[in-house]
Amino acid sequence: MIAARTEGGHGAPLLLTFHGTGGNEQQFHGIGPQLLPGAHVVSPRGEVNEHGMLRYFRRTREGVYDMEDLERRTVDMAGFVATEIARTGASRVVGLGYSNGANILASVVAARPDLFTEAVLLHPLIPFTPPDASGLEGRRVLITAGQRDPICPPQLTMRLSDWLESQGAQVTLHWHGGGHEIAPSEWQAVQGFLA
Repeated sequence: MIAARTEGGHGAPLLLTFHGTGGNEQQFHGIGPQLLPGAHVVSPRGEVNEHGMLRYFRRTREGVYDMEDLERRTVDMAGFVATEIARTGASRVVGLGYSNGANILASVVAARPDLFTEAVLLHPLIPFTPPDASGLEGRRVLITAGQRDPICPPQLTMRLSDWLESQGAQVTLHWHGGGHEIAPSEWQAVQGFLA
């Protein structure tokens, strides 16, 4: 898997960033050291090409996922994350993803809650209820969303938040008044969450 890497110091946290549809491994890589100074930052590139735009898994149309492909790529990404944890020796492991990147991150967190200590989901869209994941107990999750997001309806954001809380995760929700764009207040929320 192609990824951008910035190496941190010995014992430093590991931050993995996941781009949105049409982005690439550089989309959030540069902001990583600002969010977690001194951390190892690893940013994998999505391997699905949808009309020239990179994604982490296939979909049949907007908001409708190829569930078999999502399951297979979730397993692959979990393996990638586990390898990076072993390589860096990090004990604090933070995932940050936007849109399609938030979706693959949420899927990995649900399937392998042992991998991440914290997750930042910027505008996730999980249009299904994941199976129970008891290992989420005590895991910290920040979800940010737009109240007028045409891609990620607020009720589905709330459903994901409620599911995470039902699994024992500690969820922080941050809303802004706009749509699918990342607002400045979201980065402030991320910095506060990770501080």
